[in-house]
Amino acid sequence: MAPPPLLALRDGFITFGGQPLFTGVTLQVGRGDKCCLVGRNGSGKSTLLRVLAGEIALDSGEHFVQPAIRLAYLAQAPVIDAPTLGDWVAGGLPEADRDQRYRVDSMLDALKVDGSRSPQHLSGGEGRRAALARALVSAPDALLLDEPTNHLDLPTILWLEEQLAAFKGALVVISHDRSFLTRISRQTLWLDRGIVRRNEEGFGRFEAWQEEVYAGLEAEQSRMDKRLEAETHWLHRGVTARRKRNMGRLRALIALRKQRAEQIKVQGSVKLAVDAGDASGKLVIEAKTIGKAFDGREVVKDFSTRITRGDRVGLIGPNGAGKTTLLRLLTGDLAPDSGSVRLGTNLLPAVFDQHRTQLDPEATVWETLTDGSGDTVNVRGVPRHVIGYLRDFLFEDRQAHSPVKALSGGERNRLLLAKLLAKPSNLLILDEPTNDLDMDTLDLLEEMLADYDGTLLMVSHDRDFLDRLVTSVIAVEGDGRIDEYVGGCSDYLRQRPPPAETAAAARPAAAKPDRPRPVVKLSYKDQRELDELPVRLDQLHQDIARIEAALADPALYSRDAAGFAGLSQQLEDNRSALAAAEERWLELEMKREAMAGRE
Repeated sequence: MAPPPLLALRDGFITFGGQPLFTGVTLQVGRGDKCCLVGRNGSGKSTLLRVLAGEIALDSGEHFVQPAIRLAYLAQAPVIDAPTLGDWVAGGLPEADRDQRYRVDSMLDALKVDGSRSPQHLSGGEGRRAALARALVSAPDALLLDEPTNHLDLPTILWLEEQLAAFKGALVVISHDRSFLTRISRQTLWLDRGIVRRNEEGFGRFEAWQEEVYAGLEAEQSRMDKRLEAETHWLHRGVTARRKRNMGRLRALIALRKQRAEQIKVQGSVKLAVDAGDASGKLVIEAKTIGKAFDGREVVKDFSTRITRGDRVGLIGPNGAGKTTLLRLLTGDLAPDSGSVRLGTNLLPAVFDQHRTQLDPEATVWETLTDGSGDTVNVRGVPRHVIGYLRDFLFEDRQAHSPVKALSGGERNRLLLAKLLAKPSNLLILDEPTNDLDMDTLDLLEEMLADYDGTLLMVSHDRDFLDRLVTSVIAVEGDGRIDEYVGGCSDYLRQRPPPAETAAAARPAAAKPDRPRPVVKLSYKDQRELDELPVRLDQLHQDIARIEAALADPALYSRDAAGFAGLSQQLEDNRSALAAAEERWLELEMKREAMAGRE
């Protein structure tokens, strides 16, 4: 007999603003379940999590929490109401354990939180780490996390992943961080237009599963000789179209990474003195052995790089290590103590500030985009009506006349991105652009940046976002240590030396004779499969287009029901085969690229 769930809903119904948010929701979460809760922006994910946590009561239906379990809930915007952070974290302990202060101190130390600090004037990262400490300190049986990685740096995200991977209780988490969800989840809960679907696979399979669901809905509607609901049809096409676009973009990104590797090799061979005439129109930033210190503490030490037009560079590292300082040095906003920085000519920079200081909270969305006059926005020289442009950034028409201060954090990020991307620019500087953004907006931003024809400099802790966009990563490790790696964040994590090697590298070593390095490449079988896959992909695309054209005949079902059913099954099989072939191509291509980087 299966053990009872720790948390459950049956026929849950709740309204928001007089409209049903979800109806008839039934789900169970048992010990050992690690569920990611996904869905479109505004679908009710946070509300559903609050219902599970007991923060909101259902309008109707049943909410079950197994008696005597320890339940911990991390809100997206927790209120810290205690004299010190240590006191607030201690409030997460059960009443019977309040004397075990050592657990609080241990958790504060693990998350690098100063327990004596007042909650006032905390940064986003400090507040998030304190909230995680409060949620984890009780050793809960059930853990509910709403956007736990927001404002966290990469080392803290990796630490949290390790904790959750070892967690034995029930977990439900909402996050926009794809890499994080892929690592920790075993089940997926998909909230879609008031319905919760469950898949016994983690987030890594979500897009393929989503496409299968939409394909099944389409086939079911077709067999009933009815047109598929417009939104579902659009969503399904959007998933398929995005998959096709990503294939082309990945090819382009891999080519750019190869070019960036060659640039770094040249830079590393001390051939930094490039004639200004040769670099004219191409050089964006050239830094030579720059250094910067504050109060005797080295933040940047002997760092050199050369960034040319079209490069896409990500800056990563722990909070406080000096990423923003390095960004200001590279863009000329701050002078180095030593070394030099040279900027290219005719640069038109656009800067995304994570604190959104460029937005006037009293102005309306319309006024923000039009600078207070007219009804059009010049999007890189092309006039667009403000309403149509706002729709591109997932705003509703009614929000055009709303004040900026009424927008959520994610909506303000979208508005600032819309304002920046409308301006003519050839250098885009983005400081934490993914904070507070849902996956739909991340997809939108990724597509826009993938099509951007200028140079990108980005500070971000979102590994998947960086993997899909950047040609190289500058890792700010702290204590002035900075290194550059070709590829995305995953490539950096794979290539970086362990701490012991880093320390050893700082000491002069005896010269060793050069030895030929073995050539690392794909096996014959994998290389042959990689060569053959593009032909198979093209054939599958052609077959799908042919079958879709045949099924578009409205009289086919009445004329030949058996033929219609056969074509529908063929279409479903071909779509599954296409998805599998594309995933295999991506896997082999990334494997080949990784091996090439180790040669």
